[in-house]
Amino acid sequence: MTNWRGVFPAVTTQFKNDQSLDIPATMAHVQRLLRAGCHGIIMLGSMGENCALEAEEKRAVMKAAIATVKGKVPVLSGVAETSTSLACRYAGDMEKLGASGLMVLPAMAYKSDSRETMAHFRSVAKASKLPIMVYNNPPAYGVDVTPAMFAELMDVKTIVAIKESSDNPRRISDIVNLCGARYILFCGVDDLILESLMLGAVGWVAGLVNAFPEETLRLYELAKAGKFTEALPLYRWFMPVLHLDVSVKLVQYIKLAQSMVGYGSETLRSPRLPLDGAERAHVMGIIQEALAKRPKIAA
Repeated sequence: MTNWRGVFPAVTTQFKNDQSLDIPATMAHVQRLLRAGCHGIIMLGSMGENCALEAEEKRAVMKAAIATVKGKVPVLSGVAETSTSLACRYAGDMEKLGASGLMVLPAMAYKSDSRETMAHFRSVAKASKLPIMVYNNPPAYGVDVTPAMFAELMDVKTIVAIKESSDNPRRISDIVNLCGARYILFCGVDDLILESLMLGAVGWVAGLVNAFPEETLRLYELAKAGKFTEALPLYRWFMPVLHLDVSVKLVQYIKLAQSMVGYGSETLRSPRLPLDGAERAHVMGIIQEALAKRPKIAA
């Protein structure tokens, strides 16, 4: 049985100055997240710049991540391909490499309707025996997997979890009301985590954990223990930074934060470029203020 719970970072992919893949730096960051106590690792999601990597680069990153983690926690791979056949091929390759599971997105570029979307997920599920987390992010990808669609997918036994990033916490209650405890529910929006955990989510696919791992873990632990009075001040301190997760430039913002705390490079792969001008100054100001008021987290 799949028992995914806790904080699963959507890990950034590190690049050298020439935008070539930097696997050692990426794995050093994975190790840092493990030392902080993260409960799982997700490589090659949106934060991992999946669609900017070549096919062989994706497989190299996953091979390295599996070897680095050594079974200590689950290691999932994002599946973000432009066609169902490519997604199926990738899912099969991840099973052969020894991944713990898949975080599956709709097919990229084409905005599928509900029938096409469910056919895509069913096909990818048949391509391997790995457990699947469906990544539902209609604001980013224009494809919405509704609670009613999840009810229809309940017969696909390897679809075990949902990363709910619709930006609508009502969805959690709607999914539970329609599907009961069939799915493991993860919050996929950093600045809705406290609300999502209160409503029944048991996991957090986190973005700002790349820069603030201890604070992320502490917030999760307090909320899961029902210590909301203690969690709320930490959440309010964190909130301006967590808002950076809900922008079209979340990768640029979070990599900048990561670089400012010394946890990696902000180098991106084109067409993404590092921030400049007023936008860069604004985002740096948010991060600097958070660092200046950073709470002390007990060991």
